[in-house]
Amino acid sequence: MSFNRRSRIITQGIARSPNRAMLRAVGFGDGDFDKPIIGVANGHSTMNPCNAGIQPLVDRALAALQEAGAMPQVFGVPTVTDGIGMGTEGMKYSLVSREVIADAIETAVNGQCMDGVLVVGGCDKNMPAAVMAMARMNVPGIFVYAGTIKPGHWKGQALTIVSPFEAVGAFAAGTMSREDYDGIERNACPTVGACGGMYTANTMSSSFEALGVSLLGSSQMASPDAEKADSAAESARVLVEAVKRDIKPRDIITRRSIENAIALVMATGGSTNAVLHYLAIAAAAEVPWTIDDFERIRLRVPVLCDLKPSGKYVAVDFHRAGGVPQVLKMLLGAGLVHGDCVTITGRTLAEELAHVPDTPRADQDVIRPFDQPLYAQGHLAILKGNLAPEGCVAKITGLKNPSITGPARVFDSEPQVMDAIMAKRIKPGDVVVIRYEGPKGGPGMQEMLAPTSALIGQGLGESVGLLTDGRFSGGTWGMVVGHVAPEAYVGGTIALVHEGDSITIDAHRQLIQLNVDDAELARRRAAWRPPPPRYTRGLLAKYMKLVSTASKGAVTDG
Repeated sequence: MSFNRRSRIITQGIARSPNRAMLRAVGFGDGDFDKPIIGVANGHSTMNPCNAGIQPLVDRALAALQEAGAMPQVFGVPTVTDGIGMGTEGMKYSLVSREVIADAIETAVNGQCMDGVLVVGGCDKNMPAAVMAMARMNVPGIFVYAGTIKPGHWKGQALTIVSPFEAVGAFAAGTMSREDYDGIERNACPTVGACGGMYTANTMSSSFEALGVSLLGSSQMASPDAEKADSAAESARVLVEAVKRDIKPRDIITRRSIENAIALVMATGGSTNAVLHYLAIAAAAEVPWTIDDFERIRLRVPVLCDLKPSGKYVAVDFHRAGGVPQVLKMLLGAGLVHGDCVTITGRTLAEELAHVPDTPRADQDVIRPFDQPLYAQGHLAILKGNLAPEGCVAKITGLKNPSITGPARVFDSEPQVMDAIMAKRIKPGDVVVIRYEGPKGGPGMQEMLAPTSALIGQGLGESVGLLTDGRFSGGTWGMVVGHVAPEAYVGGTIALVHEGDSITIDAHRQLIQLNVDDAELARRRAAWRPPPPRYTRGLLAKYMKLVSTASKGAVTDG
């Protein structure tokens, strides 16, 4: 067989003998130079539970690649852990790490002319970064999710990483005892694996099954379980076949397959971050896709799964109930996904789903029957108005009434608003504005899990609105609106809001409105001056100069 990329490094002949000599030092023998070189991007890290279980998966994948006739070569990629960085300066590196990881994968694979790449990642940005890199390079690739964490338990209550964040608000409000506060913190994360609800990691990994770049049924397995390692090995075998058949990412990542992925996100109640990441993935694959496409899909796809953060169940429950394949089969039957999209196996999505029942099992209620959805339409609404002419993202699941008009409570950073919440200065009916936390202003669009969870813990999730040019954790729920664009740092309308101004958030009308007349806004705009950059050297300073608006995915290469 012929591998054009590999041949640029190790073709037979005098000119390439030094290249072969170096490869001999890492285990190549005479019979290995005709084998495909498969890069294994290893996101293992002992700093966080999301990635701490990766090495055994990498080991299984390496063995399977060798057995399938490939020459695997491992390289490391960095990771930033949102749950640990949340509420600190370290969180500014979270979204930035998506670009760094994608660049690192591209550098290793293209720099060594590898024939394919298997990426193993766990925390939130590992996943979009991997697929962005695959789409840029267009080298056969597959993503292997490190797996979800198992739920913790305290006094009969199932816990996830969001539980301690909400406990902070409840303890501050005086509605939780110290015993329960400590018990939740000590028991929330009992195993390795990524955050256990339908938060960002599980949202992106499950959507990759629908996109076609991960094996069906693989995304919601628990990280410590044997089936997860088995799946890594099977992924390796499938990738070698894809290399032989020259199945490339851009054969898989199309407008139709992205529609499949977003339909799955809507049906499972996934994270707002999926909007940001799929804008970036589409850009990397050069697929026409805009923020308005999410609203188009939302209006026709129901929420079928009762999953945290606003629902009852966690990822391992979802997996036992049939998981992503079951939901995709239901969507296929309703004409809401495209069954003719090719997957990494070379088979179509419909062919992959042929063995899956048309309806969910009757002995579970994680996945609702199609005619009994949790919500009739999707939960990630794209709002526009004078506060966000480029658009923003509202997560409206779990809310009795997804609309509010109230006085603005304005804060120029996340720490400022946390101080106000903990001091109980936020009242029912308020609309909290957190600005200068956008892609450039933050920089890096920090996730606002700490303030949103504290509001939930204080019982204000239904009665207080919150909007920001930053992001939200996949664990966030409530009357929250993120990715407001243009952001404050570039003079977006959010920069012009004054304390006490009336603001309307109305998901029914897809509206986000600052109720101030145009003449007053023009006066404020003329007086506005951009703040000095928070960083002038290093990675964050470079990111500020390069990053796009959130409405285009906050990418740095377009």
